[in-house]
Amino acid sequence: MIETLLVLLIGIAAGALNAIGGGGTFVALPALVAFGLPPVTANALSRVALVPGAVASAWVYRRELTPVGGTSTKALTAISMAGGGVGAGLLLALPASSFDAAAPWLLASATLILAFGRRLPQALSTVLGRPVGMSTRAVLIGQFFLAIYGGYFGGAVGITMLALWSIGLGLDAATSNPMRVVQLAAVFLSAAVLFLFASDVLSAPLVLAAMLVGAVAGGWAGAHLARRLPASLLRGSILAIAVIMTVMYFLRG
Repeated sequence: MIETLLVLLIGIAAGALNAIGGGGTFVALPALVAFGLPPVTANALSRVALVPGAVASAWVYRRELTPVGGTSTKALTAISMAGGGVGAGLLLALPASSFDAAAPWLLASATLILAFGRRLPQALSTVLGRPVGMSTRAVLIGQFFLAIYGGYFGGAVGITMLALWSIGLGLDAATSNPMRVVQLAAVFLSAAVLFLFASDVLSAPLVLAAMLVGAVAGGWAGAHLARRLPASLLRGSILAIAVIMTVMYFLRG
């Protein structure tokens, strides 16, 4: 009973973090491993459990979506779902050590880009003598590879999306946060479908149910909280989460 309550609380925290700035996987995955699940099973189960929370957050944000450059939301979402499915397939077929080793460095790079991303486009424009901007094709290609990473490991994929959009298109992290949540839901959804049919996530139904319920509550509440935060505070929260996660990833490694 106590373990189930703890999983429920962890699900609430993970869902809220994903809605506000990202980092839910980093909370959920180590907790599931600590409760005795094998790492690959814990990774897959956390993705399945966090899907409803991400969808709940996306529903709250549905009227606040801003386009990512000239890319349509439908095309971006389709690419996210395709990449998430590919990443999930890789998780089931390959050892987790490769992406796990790269995750701290990827997150550190994303954190630096988030911290200085609003200045980088102007600086690069000055150096190159022309405006900096990603084409629609480049956005979709970048999103596909990020979605593969999200389907495989998931940690900080939303933060890395914000970093890509910031450096490539000059988009503000606070303004782009609703779209980040929607794309995170798309990545997790396609990965979860594969995990449900091809992994052993259903071997721990009570743990899955407790984290799923908690993630829905946290995702809904976190999205409503994020909507009420001033843009500067939301940007600061996202960056703070990124910094903390980067440090924790390196310590964990």
